[in-house]
Amino acid sequence: MSGPSSNPDFSALLPPNLGPLITSWLAEDTPSFDYGGFVVGNAPRSATLFCKSAGLLAGVPFFNAVFAHLNCEVEWHFKEGDYIDPSTQGGKVAAATVTGPTRNLLLGERVALNTLSRCSGIATASRSMVKIARDAGYKGVVAGTRKTTPGFRVVEKYGMLVGGADPHRYDLSAMVMLKDNHVWSTGSISNAVAEAKRVGGFAVKVEVEVRSEEEAIEAIEAGAEVVMLDNFKGDELRKVARSLKEKYGKRVLLECSGGLTVQNVGEFICDDLDIISTSAIHQSTQHIDFSLKINH
Repeated sequence: MSGPSSNPDFSALLPPNLGPLITSWLAEDTPSFDYGGFVVGNAPRSATLFCKSAGLLAGVPFFNAVFAHLNCEVEWHFKEGDYIDPSTQGGKVAAATVTGPTRNLLLGERVALNTLSRCSGIATASRSMVKIARDAGYKGVVAGTRKTTPGFRVVEKYGMLVGGADPHRYDLSAMVMLKDNHVWSTGSISNAVAEAKRVGGFAVKVEVEVRSEEEAIEAIEAGAEVVMLDNFKGDELRKVARSLKEKYGKRVLLECSGGLTVQNVGEFICDDLDIISTSAIHQSTQHIDFSLKINH
């Protein structure tokens, strides 16, 4: 078990009312009769949340919100962002105690566990990716992507933050990212950037995905603030990034993306890159194993 977490309280970022989201999760899991809940009744009981695999604890606000909605209370024995390693403590660690009506404990069990497990898994993968990049000498931003699960984005982006990764843009309204389909639909990079600038105004950054140095130059000259070098790797990536930084300096942020994983991140490390982004920290990530057991 690690000491107290130095992570900031990211729960302050969340909307003040998670109610509709929590309600939708619970309604999906119990759309009509709760047969098991009828069996156990409403007598007050306590349950222990066990962590059974190593990783960062993340998703505490969502876990709390699920049980608060069901009139249950949660007492945590760790702080969000702490690393828990059950292998050093007999295979499982008591991470929290939940108290409330027995039926409600079981109503919230699977929804809360699924959310906590996935969020913690993403935080753990994010922390691992950031550490690998830092150990390789990279000083820029390690970011996730928008390839998140519909309806679950707030949880997944939150997990990235707890793990120390940048969540990148949150949605289509957060910033303009012009990809190949935008360019093909408007005829050119310059046309696409001009249209984006016209409606986005001064407050919205424009990023353009490019496949060559020539396209990058066109995007920058058209006014793009961020250029994504898509599927560039190794020497080609370093050469193009160096050339663009020598020409434009801080006028543009350079991002690379496309196929970046824990195994190959070294191919993307480059001092001239401001951002490396990947979906590997939140797609197909290993969940952290948690269980909730009624105390008896």
